[in-house]
Amino acid sequence: MTKKTQVGLIFGGNSSEYRVSIMSGHNIYKAIDKDKFTVHPIWITNDGYFADEDESLKVLKNPSYQVKNPHKVTNISNLIELTNLPEIDIFFPIVHGNLGEDGSLQGLFRVLNKPFVGDDVLAAAVTMDKEFTKILAQRAGIPVADWISVKRYEYNDKNNDKLNYNKVSQKLGKDLFVKPSNQGSSVGVNHVTNAEDYKAALDDAFKYDDKVLVEKTIHGTEVETAVLGNDKPIVSGVGQIINAKGTFYTYKNKYEDNSTSKLQIPADLPADVVKKVRSNALKVYQATECSGIARVDSTLQDGDNKVVLTEVNALPGFTNISMYPKLFEQAGISYIDLITRLIEAGQERFDHKKTLLHKLG
Repeated sequence: MTKKTQVGLIFGGNSSEYRVSIMSGHNIYKAIDKDKFTVHPIWITNDGYFADEDESLKVLKNPSYQVKNPHKVTNISNLIELTNLPEIDIFFPIVHGNLGEDGSLQGLFRVLNKPFVGDDVLAAAVTMDKEFTKILAQRAGIPVADWISVKRYEYNDKNNDKLNYNKVSQKLGKDLFVKPSNQGSSVGVNHVTNAEDYKAALDDAFKYDDKVLVEKTIHGTEVETAVLGNDKPIVSGVGQIINAKGTFYTYKNKYEDNSTSKLQIPADLPADVVKKVRSNALKVYQATECSGIARVDSTLQDGDNKVVLTEVNALPGFTNISMYPKLFEQAGISYIDLITRLIEAGQERFDHKKTLLHKLG
């Protein structure tokens, strides 16, 4: 009998995307191939504690489950709570947001010398930061929306021109998006068209980050593409976000079935546009040195269908309405097979790096 791979499924975390992570972990746990893998759930509570396997399993089976934290130490010191687990062969992190997909957790796996699913440290860090993603995309020749960044020290200087809507709009136009540079799932994102809303949007965005982007609004159709693999990645087809008039793709739209937005897969677009969206997705995936997984979001500009990059999500959602698994399902890769392929890609990258280190030694 073939020995099953022991998978440490890490979910939760103390970011604004905590609930999304719980839902993603719940779906992965239900769908993973039980003939190949034994899953050991590892719940990081909303206040940063590692829970034991029994408590973690309760949350995965019932995402609304809550428990008062019994632990005395936080964060990495609390790893001692995991000593009852068997030897983990590979980690599967589905911790969205800060400390989960920004390279921090990936760095821990590297220190532990363990394979893991998803992007490596550098790719996770640069794709979490929307400004660095834009810079790398521009270098690869991929169009992005014009922007400025506002740092915390600039926000605290009330005389700084970046806080002046009239001056900013001279550069970027009056129709703007304001967003934290290091958040996902549309958390802290606001659409503004006047000075009063601009100030409120900056105040909101700085609740979540120390750097905020102010972008020129690109009017058009929102499209998303999924990428899977390492040296020879697979690019899915293109999905389209159909929004109610005058709205954008919000946190509620992404994770609630009764939202005002709908996903259309495949997108109803000309073949040449679909080809360009997929080509750009592959370019930015490689420019940011992603491996394993990413979802690439873009906007098709009204009038000319110019493909403008929105962001790269290195750890996309795995809820039952998430675009990433739905795109690959349409491409012929089932949810259960997609999970298996992601685990295999993580192991493949680890084995390759181990070979390189052996040669150096």
